[in-house]
Amino acid sequence: MIAQFYDRLSNDLTQLLESGVNCDISIEVGEGVSLANIYKVHSIILQSRSPYFKKKFDEITFNENHVKVLKLPNISVKEFNVIIKYIYSGKISLEKLENSVIFDLLITSNELELDELVEHLQSHLVNSNASWLKLKFAQIYLKSYQAKNFKIIRDFCDEIIAKHPNIIFESENFHSLPEDILISILKRDDLQLEEGKTWEYVIEWGKAKNPNLPTNLNEWKSANFVTLKETLKGCLPHIRYFSISGEDVAEKIYPYQQLLEHQLFSDINIKFIAPAKPISSIMLPPRKILKTTLPTRNTSIALFSDIITDEHALEISSWIDKKETPYIGNNPYEFKLLVRGSRDGFDVKTIYDICDKISNTAIILKVEGTGEILGGFNPLEWNKNYNGWKNTDDSFIFSLKTAILKNSILSRALYSNNFAIYNGPRNSYLAFGFALCLRGNLKTQKFCYCKFCTGYSKSIRSNEFISPPHHPKVPDEFLFSVEEYEVFKISPKIR
Repeated sequence: MIAQFYDRLSNDLTQLLESGVNCDISIEVGEGVSLANIYKVHSIILQSRSPYFKKKFDEITFNENHVKVLKLPNISVKEFNVIIKYIYSGKISLEKLENSVIFDLLITSNELELDELVEHLQSHLVNSNASWLKLKFAQIYLKSYQAKNFKIIRDFCDEIIAKHPNIIFESENFHSLPEDILISILKRDDLQLEEGKTWEYVIEWGKAKNPNLPTNLNEWKSANFVTLKETLKGCLPHIRYFSISGEDVAEKIYPYQQLLEHQLFSDINIKFIAPAKPISSIMLPPRKILKTTLPTRNTSIALFSDIITDEHALEISSWIDKKETPYIGNNPYEFKLLVRGSRDGFDVKTIYDICDKISNTAIILKVEGTGEILGGFNPLEWNKNYNGWKNTDDSFIFSLKTAILKNSILSRALYSNNFAIYNGPRNSYLAFGFALCLRGNLKTQKFCYCKFCTGYSKSIRSNEFISPPHHPKVPDEFLFSVEEYEVFKISPKIR
C-alpha cells in the first residue's frame, strides 16, 4: 500500500509561492497601474503544470537580474489569483465566484493549457449552473465551438439546440452564426424542428449574409439566386427535402427552386406524384422527431422543471386540494410549463405577457445565493391590461423542502383577504400580499422581497430575510434576486 500525503505537499508548495524564495519568473498580470499585479513564481513548477508556460519561458531571455518577465495584459488579477493558487496547490474554490467570472476563468485556463482545470470548470458550469448557461446561451455556444477543448459545454449546448432549436434560430445572434456551426446543427438527426421550418431558417440566414438582395422576391433576377445558392452551398445538402410536406414544398421550396439542382427539384415532385418510383437524388433519412404524448399518472415533474422535483409537485398539488398530508405516487394534477426565466426572459412583464388570462398558476423561484425555493399559487387569472389588487381565499405561498430546509413551509391567504394578489404589469410588479413580492428583472435587479404580513398565515423565509411590515422602503439587506424561475399552469389530469 502506498501512503499519500497530498495535503502536506499542497500546503508546502503554497507556502513556497507565498514566500517568494528562489523565484526566477516575474509575471505581470492585467493592464494599467491600478489594474496590474506582479507575481513572483518558479519556472520549474509552472512549466511542469502547463505546456503554455513551458513554451513562453523558453522564448523569453533573462534580464540583468537573472529573472524572466512574462506579461499577460489580457488576464484579470482576479482570474490569475485563482489560477496560480491552483497551479501550486492543486486546489480551487468556486463558491464565491460569479458565473460570469467562472466562465472567464474557463477561457483563460484554456488559453494557458490547464486541461484538468478546463474540464473541471466545464463540469461545474453544466452540473451546477445550467440555468446561467441557458441565459447566456448564444454567447456560450459560439465560444464552445471556437475553443477546441470545450467539449463538455459544447455537448450540453448541442443537446439543448436539438430539443429546443428556437433558442438559437430565434435568437438575435442567429444571422451572425458561423457557417460551420449552422451546418453542424443541420446535420443532427434529432433536431426537433419541422423540415419546412428548417428550410426557412436556412434561407433567412443566407439572405442576412447578402443584405443587398432585393427584399421583394418578385424582383429577384437569376444572378440573385446564384448569389444565395453560393452562400448556402454548404448548408443545402443537409436539408431533408423528402421529409417536407407537399404544402411546404409548394409554398416554401417552389419560390426558391433555382437554388436546387434540377434533378433534385424534379425528384422532390416525383415523390409526391409517384412515391414508389425510384429517384437518383440522395434521400437523407427523416429526423427523429419525438412524439408528444399526454403525461402518465407516474410522470415525474423533473422532466419539465429545472427547479422542483416530483415530490415538490405532489406537495403543491396536495395544498391546492387542501389535504393535510401530501399526495404520494400519483399526482392528480398536470404541471404545464408556461414560462422559464432562462428561456423566456426574467422581467416580470414576461409573466403577464405569456400568462395573460390564465388561471391556476404556480410561480416557482430559486433564490440567488441561498438555494431557497420559494413560490406562490394564484387561482385567479393574470391580466396584462389590469393594475390592482385581487381578492381570493385560495391563494397560498410557500418555501419548499431543500437541503437547507428540513420541511416545506405553507402560508395560506387569510379569509376575506382583499390584498391577496397584486396584478401590476404597468409597474412590472407581481405580489402575494406583501408576503412575497416580485418586481422588475428578477435576475439582474435585486428588487424582490418578503415582508412580515397579516394577509397570509405565516412567513415563508426565516426572520433574517423578512423586512419589517411598515417600513416605507425595504432595506437593501432584505432584497433578493433569483437564479431561475418557472411558471406552471396546474390542471386536473384527464382520466
